[in-house]
Amino acid sequence: MDSFWQFVGGYWWLVFPLGGVVGGWIKGAQKWDERRRRDRIELQKLKNAERFAVQEAEEARTSEIERVLAEHDETNRRWLDYELDVAKLIDFPVMTDMREQVTIDFHRAKRDADGLRPDDPDALRDPRALARYREAVREYGLTFDIAEREAKRRRTSDFTEAERVALTRAKNLLALADDAGATRAERQSAYRRATKELEGLLVLPDAATDALEQRIAGELSSGPRTAPSYEP
Repeated sequence: MDSFWQFVGGYWWLVFPLGGVVGGWIKGAQKWDERRRRDRIELQKLKNAERFAVQEAEEARTSEIERVLAEHDETNRRWLDYELDVAKLIDFPVMTDMREQVTIDFHRAKRDADGLRPDDPDALRDPRALARYREAVREYGLTFDIAEREAKRRRTSDFTEAERVALTRAKNLLALADDAGATRAERQSAYRRATKELEGLLVLPDAATDALEQRIAGELSSGPRTAPSYEP
């Protein structure tokens, strides 16, 4: 130990350069620690940004799925306004006339959109499935708009005057058949006369006749019916 101190005492001048070296090492270590700290902060920021981006993408996908489903439901609702309203169908017969191309296109588009709608909306998180369904719903809404505009433009103008009179009689008779204030005999007679007036002029959808007959089931001789089920 004495020899060590004797050495140090003999070479005291080395303390200054060695101190600089040691000080440089310490400063270098401090800078390296600071760089590591900053790198960890930047890495955490990147991870957070990636997580937020994924979360935002999922939320956007959810919103898009909900939007397309709602659009599909709205077009279905608009169609049901016709399908379940016999009087409206009599006023706008093009909506059920399968000889009309606009009507064929609309019903085909409806079938396609309904067929692509999954029972579980999460299935639409697949981008390809969502893209196909979104396009089908868009086509459904577009073809429905076209058919409805054409139906409102033409109304019953394609029928002869005598046929239009028959359609009006049928509409009035169906209103009587649906009138809870009328007697049973009046409602039965009105319904049968209305269907007779419509023969050869207009074919009503089963849903329309089922809905009407369900409302007046107690007045018809066919007995009670099971309520039809309509799904959007």
